[in-house]
Amino acid sequence: MFQGFLAQGLSRTSAGLGSVIIDSQPLTVALLAALLFGETIGPLGALGLATGVLGLCLLEVPEDTLFSLLRFEWLSAPSEVSQSLSSLNPGGLWESGEWWMLLAAQSMAVGTVMVRWVSKYVDPVVATGWHMLLGGIPLLLLSVSAHEPAVSGHFSDLDSHDFLALLYTSVFGCAVSYGVFFYNASRGNLTKLSSLTFLTPMFAAFFGYLYLDETLTQIQLGGAAVTLVGIYLVNFRSLADSLASTKDEL
Repeated sequence: MFQGFLAQGLSRTSAGLGSVIIDSQPLTVALLAALLFGETIGPLGALGLATGVLGLCLLEVPEDTLFSLLRFEWLSAPSEVSQSLSSLNPGGLWESGEWWMLLAAQSMAVGTVMVRWVSKYVDPVVATGWHMLLGGIPLLLLSVSAHEPAVSGHFSDLDSHDFLALLYTSVFGCAVSYGVFFYNASRGNLTKLSSLTFLTPMFAAFFGYLYLDETLTQIQLGGAAVTLVGIYLVNFRSLADSLASTKDEL
């Protein structure tokens, strides 16, 4: 569900707002982990989650949109905002990329929490392989019904770069990354682990600067700093505990 919803969202949404939505999943993970496993992060951790989301907004939402929100223009002309949103998504809710991104984020959050139960019966790396295989079947069937080139026989529409991109995404973007993530999710604190996904847009911005000559504004650089502060606050207690444990051993 995560991969399918994400693909739909990416084709319909703006990069900035969509990325903020997809990377805000630690909020849902924190709520579910508290309800189901009794995990607590305390006021400082909650502040860290909110700070992380703020950093994401500064990193990814276009500056004109940010300034418009800060000036509360949407309050002075709510009808214009409503008309603007309607024009962006004339097909309704299911044509909204942001809605698909929200579904993707919630799916990933639920999967992160569920791995705790799954890992009681099977190795988390094995579980990762199975959920990709089983989850890929309906996506493959949907692709066949939609006559996608990669599965309908029109391979001439795909060049070598397309195949290399697909191979990289499959191996490193899915198998390796999800295997490592779910392995740690089966053992550590779910909220603190998921907070590390706040780093995703930072790496994207860094490599965009490095390889695509993209520039970072002062607001984006500030957003990166705020995001790091948020991650630190979420993980502050575990760091303090580690230092205390080391001190006791010494």
